[in-house]
Amino acid sequence: MNPARLIEKDLAATEAKLKRMLDSNESIIAEICHYLVDGGGKRLRPTFILLTYRACGGNDKNVEDAIDVAIALELIHSATLLHDDIVDGGMLRRGKPSAFARYGAGATLIAGDYLFCRAFKLCGRFEERLILAAANACIQLTEGEVMEGRFRHSAGANLDDYVAVIERKTASLFAAGGLAAADVAGASKATVEAMRQLGDAIGQAFQMVDDILDVVGPEEKIGKPVGSDLRAGIPSLPVVLGMTRNPELRAFFQNGSMSDDATFQRVLAILRSPEIVAEARAMAAARVKAARDLLATLKPSVYRDALGVILDEQVDREL
Repeated sequence: MNPARLIEKDLAATEAKLKRMLDSNESIIAEICHYLVDGGGKRLRPTFILLTYRACGGNDKNVEDAIDVAIALELIHSATLLHDDIVDGGMLRRGKPSAFARYGAGATLIAGDYLFCRAFKLCGRFEERLILAAANACIQLTEGEVMEGRFRHSAGANLDDYVAVIERKTASLFAAGGLAAADVAGASKATVEAMRQLGDAIGQAFQMVDDILDVVGPEEKIGKPVGSDLRAGIPSLPVVLGMTRNPELRAFFQNGSMSDDATFQRVLAILRSPEIVAEARAMAAARVKAARDLLATLKPSVYRDALGVILDEQVDREL
């Protein structure tokens, strides 16, 4: 099953409107926004939101609401990518020079701000509870970014710290999307909460597998240099798990000296050990199992099945 094919019409409408939202009276803002968003991306969040809407009983009559939710959260996600590359000094994004590398920090920062504003202008027509859900996700995103920075090159970062960061930085948008999709579909309060939890679980699984792929690569598939997070001192899942096993890794990570290629390759070799990779994948699989249990609360449908396919892809994907 190809989940996107089930909602092909909805996704096409989402894509068309999303691109219109990137336009600006200032050409440099539009250019940067289109450079990032038109350059690809999996559109996992819009796909998840639109499938959740349909799986919760949403119909064609109110699909425009679900499309606007999907666009708003994709705009927020895109804004965070622009800002993240400034914070991290990221020179590559999706296999090409990042907006930061191409346009500089100032213009990229402003373009990110523009996308945030566009998102909330779109959200303005919704009920207060949905606007608050989007706002709370943004608050969590910013807190997660600061938390991640606080734990950089910290040998004391543990699994609880890691989960707290990814719940905020990655899973919060998925959780808001699940909540809003179920809400605009007219689902019960219990189902709305279940879909929020579903989004949280799939967001965590997505980030965990991203962390694994950052270590195992290869670069041409992940669209950035292998070990980018490691060089930046980010305590990704393999790093956190590895530091509990290997004192040598703790010393390397806290030292922060990854400029020496021999040291960097040694650390990568430690993180690529079958035990660490298997444990990390098992943690992602546990999140997927929790999400599947939540999916089971929905009525059987092809849309529910498609959400299950997306969940499985999070653990099995090799990009």
